[in-house]
Amino acid sequence: MHIYSRKQRWKIVLFIFALIIGIASTWYTNVLVQGLAQEERNKIEIWAQATHYLGNNDDGVESNPNIQFFFHIIQNNETIPVITVDENGEVKGARNVRLYDKDNKLIDGYSLSALSRKSQRYLDRQLQVMKDQHEPIVIQMPDAKQYLYYKDSVILTRIQFFPLLQLSVIFLFILVAYFAFNSSKSAEQNQVWVGMSKETAHQLGTPISSLMAWIELMKMKENDQRLLSEVEKDVHRLETIADRFSKIGSAPVLVPENLLVVLRQAVNYLENRSSNKIKFKLLFGEHDELFVPLNVSLFEWVVENLCRNAIDAMDGVGDISISVKDQGQVVYIDIADSGKGVPKTNYKVIFQPGYTTKQRGWGLGLSLVKRIVENYHSGKIFVKNSELNKGSTFRIVLKK
Repeated sequence: MHIYSRKQRWKIVLFIFALIIGIASTWYTNVLVQGLAQEERNKIEIWAQATHYLGNNDDGVESNPNIQFFFHIIQNNETIPVITVDENGEVKGARNVRLYDKDNKLIDGYSLSALSRKSQRYLDRQLQVMKDQHEPIVIQMPDAKQYLYYKDSVILTRIQFFPLLQLSVIFLFILVAYFAFNSSKSAEQNQVWVGMSKETAHQLGTPISSLMAWIELMKMKENDQRLLSEVEKDVHRLETIADRFSKIGSAPVLVPENLLVVLRQAVNYLENRSSNKIKFKLLFGEHDELFVPLNVSLFEWVVENLCRNAIDAMDGVGDISISVKDQGQVVYIDIADSGKGVPKTNYKVIFQPGYTTKQRGWGLGLSLVKRIVENYHSGKIFVKNSELNKGSTFRIVLKK
């Protein structure tokens, strides 16, 4: 398994773990809510019994200990909103419902005759809420029945919304952690890229200088000039590679260049160093010139990497076509091959560092390509289309 797949698997595992914690916590909170709701129902039933007892006894509070007890129960309810109505639906009393008189003063829930219109409308709305929320408790009074309606207390209501708040916090935490992880990973990758590139350029510098000196010495003697010319080309190639690495991490200078010439140069280099079984096709249409801001050295690196990947995907046998389309403000460059293809699920991950299908690959080629195109040339690169065992097409979009 490649490195990127392992990282993705760990992300999925952590996400599932957080999801399980959230679900378990929500379930447990729901169990607590149901328990509290039942407890409140029990309290209201006791409250109803106390109201029934008081309504059916004419003794004074001081003379009857039972009446004192039930009166204490009624007075002790300071959290659960309650409204009592008669058989005709007329409100007979209320408790823990904030009501005001016409002078905007808070009044006792049993003094309903002085209610302001606003409080009356509020009382009607609260009664409807209670009817929708719970079944009423019937209180048998001496002359008729009364119905006691109630709704959940403020504490219970808040607890009911707590799971949603909890899930939101967990989701926000996962989101922040994800972006923080990606940001730190991206910064770390940038440091690794720059450090590795600079060190590579530095390490190449010494042997290149030595090789150039040896070539000059060989020129002074009678040697095969054709062989010397080829060696010299490869030394210049090493210089180009060192120059490319030295540019990673620095803002490259973009100069208007003829894109068609740059593509031909890159293909000519690859053709001379590839098997005869690889056929390159350049499809430029009627264009002879197409100027685009480029850093030639880096962009040639992009083309070479994509073509080398295509050659590997075709196992050294097949066709590679490079087509260019002028779309006015942008230019499309399509590089197509007849290789193994890319699964649709991997269209994005193939550009991630560490992704590779090769036994000895580092998974840095396409990541480097994406960095050069998007970070240094302000363009875009993506898999335009791909079919398994038929081939793939990569599209590069550059601004003119």
